[in-house]
Amino acid sequence: MSIDTKSYKHVSYLWDEEEAAKLAGDEVALLIYRSNLLGADLRLTNYGGGNTSCKVLEKDPLTGLETEVMWVKGSGGDLGTLKKSGLAALYVDRLRSLKNIYRGVEHEDEMVELFNHCIFDLSSKAPSIDTPLHGFLPFAHIDHLHPDAAIAIAAAKDGKKITEELFGGTIGWVEWKKPGFELGLQLKQCLDENPGIRGIMLGSHGLFTWGDTAYESYLNTLEVIEICSDYLNQNYGKKGPVFGGQKIESAASDQRKQQAAALAPVLRGLCSSKQHMIGHFTDDTRVLEFINSNDLDRLAPMGTSCPDHFLRTKISPLVLTLASDADLSDVKALKETLEPAFEAYRAMYTAYYEACKHPNSPAIRDTNPVVILYPGIGMFTFSKDKQTARVAAEFYINAINVMKGAEAVSEYTSLPHQEAFNIEYWLLEEAKLQRMPKPKPLTGKIALITGSAGGIGKAIAKKFVAEGGVVILNDMNAERLEEAGKEFASLYGKDSYSTAILNVTSEADIKQAFDSAALAFGGVDIIVNNAGLSISKTIADHTEKDWDLLYDVLVKGQFFITQAATNTMQKQDIGGDIINIVSKNALVSGPNNAGYGSAKAAQLHLSRLNAAELGADNIRVNVVNPDAVISDSNIWAGGWAEGRAKAYGITVAELPAYYAKRTLLNQIILPDDIANACFAFVGGLLQKSTGNVLNVDGGVAMAFVR
Repeated sequence: MSIDTKSYKHVSYLWDEEEAAKLAGDEVALLIYRSNLLGADLRLTNYGGGNTSCKVLEKDPLTGLETEVMWVKGSGGDLGTLKKSGLAALYVDRLRSLKNIYRGVEHEDEMVELFNHCIFDLSSKAPSIDTPLHGFLPFAHIDHLHPDAAIAIAAAKDGKKITEELFGGTIGWVEWKKPGFELGLQLKQCLDENPGIRGIMLGSHGLFTWGDTAYESYLNTLEVIEICSDYLNQNYGKKGPVFGGQKIESAASDQRKQQAAALAPVLRGLCSSKQHMIGHFTDDTRVLEFINSNDLDRLAPMGTSCPDHFLRTKISPLVLTLASDADLSDVKALKETLEPAFEAYRAMYTAYYEACKHPNSPAIRDTNPVVILYPGIGMFTFSKDKQTARVAAEFYINAINVMKGAEAVSEYTSLPHQEAFNIEYWLLEEAKLQRMPKPKPLTGKIALITGSAGGIGKAIAKKFVAEGGVVILNDMNAERLEEAGKEFASLYGKDSYSTAILNVTSEADIKQAFDSAALAFGGVDIIVNNAGLSISKTIADHTEKDWDLLYDVLVKGQFFITQAATNTMQKQDIGGDIINIVSKNALVSGPNNAGYGSAKAAQLHLSRLNAAELGADNIRVNVVNPDAVISDSNIWAGGWAEGRAKAYGITVAELPAYYAKRTLLNQIILPDDIANACFAFVGGLLQKSTGNVLNVDGGVAMAFVR
């Protein structure tokens, strides 16, 4: 049944002989190499899913004798980025000896603690629940993956029969069993009863394959998945149209984005009834094929099969009944339509919990949906952070692929509710959740910061991301914005930010920026009006063009960004923060500063007016007044520095020292100082503060707020 690797159509053959040759003799290094290749192809396994292992002979540090050691992917982590630090190393003989004290399936969870007594390398990763699945099999190299094509067969009503016929008895079958010690024993039993098999299909779960070398295991894994994929591909459409055929048509691409951007903040608000959630939207063609189909109403409530899919996407999605061209502009009417659907979903989830819970089950978790399907438009997912929301979407696409394949060759079957509950509320899973780091202050919060490709704005964005938030970087300068995006991707990862060109005087740009925020993250919680410019001229030299530009950017820009933010925040109905970066010049008079100073004063009072109006919506509006923030500033790179130096009778080089000396604290003010002040307002300790002004100027007595 060997396949020419050049003929692969459904998997990627990535093995590089030269690269592998460099690792020859180091089986653990080859395990990591193989794992990274497998994890690089999402058709083979999903993010964080699956595990791999190798068994080698090593010198026992206690006896000096050779002993068999298993290196296996530890708890957590992802195959695509696996390093040695992500592996657990265990004595094989000790692990297998645990069979002697195993008290049966009712007590299998107690075996997990005993894995720690089998650890060979004390600095290695904690063993995962799948450790015995690898340890009880004799093979040197083993891959356990969750490929959609294999799970489609594993989740099919006739999956066992199909597996037998497709592989001619060379792939074994083990019925669904929760991962753990018992499943490890069942795998070994399957092998004993079917000597010579090349792998085992796990019902409703995934695939085990193996080999004598890292390469043989890799090739065997690819071949089995290729065969499964090719089989499904040959059968699509034979029983009838995929998913029963198309029921509705997709809206045009632009309309899908418009509808999604309009709806996302409302959905986010409803999903955030317990805690702030971050959203993700996709209108992937695989999603549209499913949500526009005749079989959507039958298949969606069934839920998923593979435990990895289920843990990420919940018992089932919420399917909206909105027309794809529905008018979403009347937010009140929209909420009146959506709220009953959410209440019904919460009631369904509560009933599921009550029907399936055990006396020692953890308390019920958030009852809101994770996956929301909008026929004709796309799929929304909501979770505690962007990565988790994005990965939930990826997993539900995996589930769609599984349903599609299973329906093409048989009939899709999902996990029974009790089995699903036993996974979701597994005490070991709960313990894993309890071990997770405490959420940071801005976890679940979305911040849009104008003028954030450099200087103060970028410092604020960095601070917010470091404290757990996500940011929308905005700037007029496309090149500068692109560089900022690359920096954030490198420092914090792709899920920490999005970017949008924004001229705060452009109504179209403002709409696009907020639509971008809605599509990327679901809405916005924090606005920092930071975009600005400065012009220092005498009264005689000031022109109408200067005056209009200052007021357009500083005053109108602040107002219309606030207006757009208010619209989004009111849709969400979970409060929000608006911080306006103004200036010491809003409070202090100085020469050659009529236009800039008066515009800053207007910004300050506009902030107070907005605070007075928006308090009823739990939207706080506060002001940070910086002074003389010279570092990485477009303002100071322009003519402003020369103008201020001339006004004070000094050189540009003398400005930093001049500004520091005139403060009570004799300090130079940096962008990070302004970022810290902004965080003080939004970090959770000043939730009852609005309409306030915080000076960050080193102490300028003339700017004391009276």
